[in-house]
Amino acid sequence: MYSKDQASQIRQSFWTAFGQYIAPQLSADGLRINWINYKTGIKHLNFKMHADNRSAYIAIEMSNPDPAMQELMFEQFIELKNVLHTSLQEEWDWQLHIRDENYKTVSRIISVLPATSIFKQDDWPALISFFKPRIIALDEFWSVAQYSFEIFK
Repeated sequence: MYSKDQASQIRQSFWTAFGQYIAPQLSADGLRINWINYKTGIKHLNFKMHADNRSAYIAIEMSNPDPAMQELMFEQFIELKNVLHTSLQEEWDWQLHIRDENYKTVSRIISVLPATSIFKQDDWPALISFFKPRIIALDEFWSVAQYSFEIFK
């Protein structure tokens, strides 16, 4: 078991290593980008990467405090489902109005990597191999799809 400070340092080390690994990758639009804190430009719409001691996930997360707005955003993604899946080249899980780890109601389109731990350095290559192609694919999707979400700005 790690202390809170140790756990924080390990998490920071992983995300720093991941950031350095992916930094040379340009966005779909040919720009330098902060992959770890990806900015969609839409309030309450994030591309979220998360890893803990049991699993990891990458998600499109809609966190608008108004559930009706979340649902509208979710429906817009449903309209673009074929474009999204073409970019991702895999099916993700679609979750409307679930509770996140902080008990907030969010909606997600998510892919999970089970049985991995950010606290095991031996798992880091698997985590990086999981996150990298998916965040790049989300960026490729967003390069085309972002204009469909202008109404939510």
